[in-house]
Amino acid sequence: MPEAVYGPGKSPEQCVAIVGELLAHDDGAVLLTRASDAQVKAVRAVYDDRFAAECAAGCVLYRAPQPRQPQPRILVVTAGTADVPVADEAVFTLRAHGVVADRLHDVGVAGLHRLLAHVDRVTAADAVIVIAGMEGALASVVGGLAAGPVVAVPTSVGYGAGLEGVTALLAMHASCASGVSVVGIDNGFGAAIAVIRMLTLVER
Repeated sequence: MPEAVYGPGKSPEQCVAIVGELLAHDDGAVLLTRASDAQVKAVRAVYDDRFAAECAAGCVLYRAPQPRQPQPRILVVTAGTADVPVADEAVFTLRAHGVVADRLHDVGVAGLHRLLAHVDRVTAADAVIVIAGMEGALASVVGGLAAGPVVAVPTSVGYGAGLEGVTALLAMHASCASGVSVVGIDNGFGAAIAVIRMLTLVER
């Protein structure tokens, strides 16, 4: 699987060195995640010739692979606009594995009619990543509609009782929808990797 470099806690110089080591000794994609502006600038200054793309969530991708064939139908769903940075990380991570994800934003339970307008997209997906804060109820709703695997990501978005994502995390673990998998708070990267592992098993 493509290597990922976690940016927080590393200096820009360390990011440059690690990315360079991976580019020199592997031919797969290299993904730098949650990088600061200084880290992104430093890495791009050295390896820009192999630079593929970056996203607002601080991800930088080198040597992006060709899309998988056949292309799986992966849907990334967010409850609100505030959850989009986590979705960006998930979508970008999927891209590092050759998967082009479909996106559906701002369809949380506070405006459930917005999700109902796209039920066909949910039911047609091979797998769905659901990203929600507050009480995390969207994961249960989608889990009750989708036929494929559902990976839920609680986010730290919410008011006081949201406890910076803990309420959504516990609610997703207690979901009435059977078989919903849950990753850590704000972990769009982990959700994408979970889906990739599922796809790899199917392909084998």
